[in-house]
Amino acid sequence: MENIANTYIVAGASSGIGLELATLLIHHGFEVCGLSRTPGPLNGHKLYRHYSHDFLSDEPLPDITVKAAGLVYCPGSIMLKPLARLSKEDVNKTITLNATAALLFVQQYLANIKNTKDPSILLFSSVAVRTGMPFHTATAMAKGAVEGLTLAMAAELAPDVRVNAIAPSLTDTPLAAGLLNTQAKIQAAKARHPMNTFGTSAEIAKVAFHMLTEYRWVTGQVYNINGGLGTIIK
Repeated sequence: MENIANTYIVAGASSGIGLELATLLIHHGFEVCGLSRTPGPLNGHKLYRHYSHDFLSDEPLPDITVKAAGLVYCPGSIMLKPLARLSKEDVNKTITLNATAALLFVQQYLANIKNTKDPSILLFSSVAVRTGMPFHTATAMAKGAVEGLTLAMAAELAPDVRVNAIAPSLTDTPLAAGLLNTQAKIQAAKARHPMNTFGTSAEIAKVAFHMLTEYRWVTGQVYNINGGLGTIIK
């Protein structure tokens, strides 16, 4: 008899893409264990359980014993600094939050998804890895590590666990609020993309949901959801 799990463990489920994805999973009847510093809007929902954790801290990850269908690591940062002002601390902090903490998250909860039906892991990269962008050095380094981690884990865990990543361009999330807080910035952000708009958390979450629940022959892939930025010229 198949061991079917109905729970997803989502890091960063209290805001942005993580919140949208957790909401979508719950809408489809899945339970979500969410890890974040704050409980977020889903706290108190019968299908949501919050676990407090700061992914930049040295505190151990919470014990979660439930069998899970998948792991999702959403926390990230946007470090925009010119090379001359970029410090070792900036780089270390960016790599820790985006890449090292993702690895530790997977290591901690990998046993939760082992021996369940079609388990999957989903990480998040950035358009900045494959498209040279000024002031994105730390971000590109960290997210490049995420893409390497995705491919390495996909190879090591196949055929039992699928591992993929999504690499969005600028998305309207609390993290990017400072880049979209004036009409001038909004228009400039739209103009940079061939599709003349930036991404939304809901759109990214829809792709993430299908990658987790339906794409059973897909692993070791980095999906670029970028409005054409770095892919086509308008």
